[in-house]
Formats: sequence, C-alpha cells, structure tokens
Amino acid sequence: MEHWSDQAIVLSARRHGEGGAVVALLTENHGRHGGYVHGGMSSKKRHLIEPGTCVRAQWQSRVSDNLGTYILESEKSLSINVLESSLKLKSLLSACALCDVTLPEREGHAGLYHGLTALIESFEGEHWQYAYVMWEIQLLRELGFRLELDKCAAGGDPQKLTHVSPKSGRAVSADKAAPYKEKLLTLPDFLRPTAMKEGRDEAEDIALGITMTTHFLEHWVFTHHTNGLPQARVLMGEKIINMAKVIDSENDS
Repeated sequence: MEHWSDQAIVLSARRHGEGGAVVALLTENHGRHGGYVHGGMSSKKRHLIEPGTCVRAQWQSRVSDNLGTYILESEKSLSINVLESSLKLKSLLSACALCDVTLPEREGHAGLYHGLTALIESFEGEHWQYAYVMWEIQLLRELGFRLELDKCAAGGDPQKLTHVSPKSGRAVSADKAAPYKEKLLTLPDFLRPTAMKEGRDEAEDIALGITMTTHFLEHWVFTHHTNGLPQARVLMGEKIINMAKVIDSENDS
C-alpha cells in the first residue's frame, strides 16, 4: 500500500460518482497531485474542497500510479476577507486554476506551494495585488520562462528601465526603448528602478503588470493549449483592467 501525508492547497474539484469528487491539490512535497474524496460533494465535506482551502492531506493507493484516495482535514478555510471581495476571490481562483492547468502531475514545486501560501496570506493586507503580479512572475519562472527585469536587454542603463521586450521578456532602458515604444510592453512602476517611477496610481500600475504577465502566459505557456488561458484567469484580468479604465475615466472628467 502506497501512502503519504502532506500540507496542501486545493486547486480544483470535480464531481465523480455518487457524491464523490476528484480533487487536485498543490502539496508541499508531492507537487500537484490528484485523488478521490469519498462524499466530497456532500454538505459535510464540500467546504474542504473549495479552491484555495489549506488542508492536511492523507493519500493512499494500492499502486503508486493509481489515482488513490484522499482523507482531508481543514487547516485554513477561505477568509471572510476573500469571500466578501469579488476581486480577491477571482484572483485566488485564477492562481489555483493556473497551477492546476500548468503544473505537471506529481512533479515537486515546493517553492510554488510556499509562494501560493504567501499569496493567500497577502490577501489580508493592502498591497496584495502587487503580490499577485509577482506570484505570476514566479509561476513563469517555475515553468522555465524567466523574465529578466533587472538589466537592459540592449546594454542600456539598468537604472533607467521602462519597457519589456514582448519576445525575450527582458527589460529595456528608456533610451534604448524610445525608437520601438509602440512594440514594447510597459514596465509597471513597482518593477522599475526608483529613478524611473512615473507616479501612476495603483490601479493603473497593477493593470500594466497584469497586461505584461498575460502576454507571457499566452505566448509562452499557453501557446499550444487548445483552450488558452483558464477562464478564471481571463475574468480576473478583465476585471483589473476594466477597474483601471474606470478610475482613469473618472480622473479625466
């Protein structure tokens, strides 16, 4: 009999059989791992398999390659702070969906597990949206797609970075970017050297960050995925960008 116990975050759950559920977890030591939860869709257990819930998982199977079964114990349910905020909930569901779709089954990603844990904790603070963009940059790196945002791709001044190449994911300094501005992505203020910050409001700056990570997720990670970005990520991105547009419109009026 194969078995293990681990800390985990619920990524997704789908109904299977008579009230059961196949649940995907991001575990600390066993990567993204699926298992069957008996009665998972029942009123008694449904709260345990909500995406974003932190659990203690016990998995067992007769053979290691089989789906196996889970026994889950709640460690931390979704906070009221998240449940009462449409944007926070959309962002949490987006992060869980991205992990669920992109991470290979049973491949260790302890760093990403701890990163997702930190992201969930950040929802209790004021600057969680910055943390979300940074988390997507971490996800890209975990998947083998590293953004280089600390030096200029064209040899320019690393203290004057303002843009990002949509092809290489490398930052570009203001003078080197000038002739190609229309073809480059804008580097948000919170990722720029202090001297080059433009004083954008938070909503606009976060929208620029989401636009940047969306581009690289679409063109690097999901370019061969039939369905493209997960719907949860699409909805979250649209909401953040639309909020920025509304605020910009109000500031202009």
